[in-house]
Amino acid sequence: MIIAVASGKGGTGKTTVAVNLARVIGSPVRLLDCDVEEPNAHLFLSGEASERETISVPVPAVDESLCDACGECGRFCAYHAIVSLATKPLVFPELCHGCGGCALVCPRGAIREVDRRIGVIEIRNADGIVLVQGLLDVGVAMAPPLVRAVKAKLVPGEHTIIDAPPGTACPVVAAVRGADFVILVTEPTPFGLNDLALAADMTASLGVPFGVVVNRVGVGDGRVHAFCRERGIPVLLDIPDDRRIAEAYSRGKLVVDALPEYRGHFERLLERTREAVRAS
Repeated sequence: MIIAVASGKGGTGKTTVAVNLARVIGSPVRLLDCDVEEPNAHLFLSGEASERETISVPVPAVDESLCDACGECGRFCAYHAIVSLATKPLVFPELCHGCGGCALVCPRGAIREVDRRIGVIEIRNADGIVLVQGLLDVGVAMAPPLVRAVKAKLVPGEHTIIDAPPGTACPVVAAVRGADFVILVTEPTPFGLNDLALAADMTASLGVPFGVVVNRVGVGDGRVHAFCRERGIPVLLDIPDDRRIAEAYSRGKLVVDALPEYRGHFERLLERTREAVRAS
């Protein structure tokens, strides 16, 4: 079972839900931290990284001795990562999506692909949880290739929790696509409702079943719950606005360990998620 935990905005408690859900599964579980621009699941799990892998993407390199400046490569590239204005092509590697099309259409074979590093993947084992996290290099603008590299570490048949990036952009789509179920974490505020609506539309468009966890219940109003009722979206768990949760978080402690009375909440969340997957 592959469960992705996502949110329409940052700061809703997405990682809190992901790491505590991984803890209560009670069997070997793989936690994929796909929030590669700012991974933080490791702050709540002990253990040093046992594996480290550099991730690169292919970008074009032009052999100017072969190039006749025909411009076919620039006309092909939808992202303007290679441009020829009656001159030898200019390559903008930060825009390249690594499709290799420019090399295929070059009639003189003047383009080859070279690797460009975009980040690293670290793997660590923490008390039965295998944490795989990606870390995007500073200055790299394109996160989806690294997200896909993290997801490539998924083991078929093993329980998997995906901690997705916040928002609804391409990195989130890359993270949640292919999941069996998506848990959208929100908060009962106007901002939370606005971004939940965007995240719900995104997830529905991908055809992945989903439900909602409402965090910090008590700080806002009932509009998030009303929205879920109107749209027929199941609310899987309400987490109260409990200062002790924030204190445990600030110390890098899992809620289910620091506050054992909350273990039952996350166990019910797991069971409701399994029921939803079976029903889908």
